[in-house]
Amino acid sequence: MPKKYRQVLLLFLAGFAFLSLPWVLEGGRWGFLIRILGMMGLYGILALGLNLVLGYVGLLDLGFMAFYALGAYTTALLSLRGWSFWFCLPVSAVVAMGVRALLGAPVLRLRGDYLAIVTLGFGEITRITLNNWDSLTHGPKGLSLLSENTIVPSFFGVPLYSNTHYFYLIYGFVLLGWVLCRRLDRSRIGRAWIAIREDESAAQAMGINVPRLKNVAFTLSAAFAGVAGGLFARWENFVTPESFTFWESALLVAMVVLGGAGSLPGVLLGVVIIVGLPEFLRSDLFFRWGGESMANARYLLFGALLVAAAIFRPEGIIPRSRKRE
Repeated sequence: MPKKYRQVLLLFLAGFAFLSLPWVLEGGRWGFLIRILGMMGLYGILALGLNLVLGYVGLLDLGFMAFYALGAYTTALLSLRGWSFWFCLPVSAVVAMGVRALLGAPVLRLRGDYLAIVTLGFGEITRITLNNWDSLTHGPKGLSLLSENTIVPSFFGVPLYSNTHYFYLIYGFVLLGWVLCRRLDRSRIGRAWIAIREDESAAQAMGINVPRLKNVAFTLSAAFAGVAGGLFARWENFVTPESFTFWESALLVAMVVLGGAGSLPGVLLGVVIIVGLPEFLRSDLFFRWGGESMANARYLLFGALLVAAAIFRPEGIIPRSRKRE
């Protein structure tokens, strides 16, 4: 069999095995893994979005979770007013993109650390506003969607309520995000983004409209955050400002950088390592294999892995291939 077809066959078998996992795990003692995989999918959507600005354009954004929060609260507030989930989701993406575009117009004139500080500040302002706008968001008490006014999300008549349902829904959006990023990566816009990342002055000298293309990447990335926020709100049926802290934004940046900024497989591998590995290290499986002492040493092992990756793979574990550039 030619190598190309063998790779396609292996990819198909791996995808089939992965999508079969919920049916194998559901109802068993390892059923909690479905939820962990679902959370990895949510962070995968966020990381693909952040990769547009950090990986392709080279803009350090430390406030990305603010747009995740806007998506989650938009879906929550509209759902409490009886809106359908499938209307809430695009509205959440549009709200996140609108706010992101308004923010990008002035702040994208900044570069490097200055841009990072401004986005960090916006993320904290958003969280504090949500925490103190009691009449709308119920402040730190959060918004519960377990109300008679909310409509249970459904897909072609199948109600979505279990972790297995949301697993498939979330990974459907991961696949959609992957395809979109792949298309952008191979387009003229994607090549212009890479040129801006490598040398902004040279890109401008070659006739690339740098401010406009930066704002396109900045705004488009918020659609990923808005959709992920909407999925999170309906899956949890509860949103609170404490789910959208600076710590979460920092972890998201770590996922993109560790896996390989600008590399789609690398970004998703970063999500597996940052989100999935700590959960695996504290699971019963690891405890049985290594005993209590090994379970307690999970943070040491996790930290050692990150340090080793930073030393031996400074461009990320799966760096972006330069052949395509």
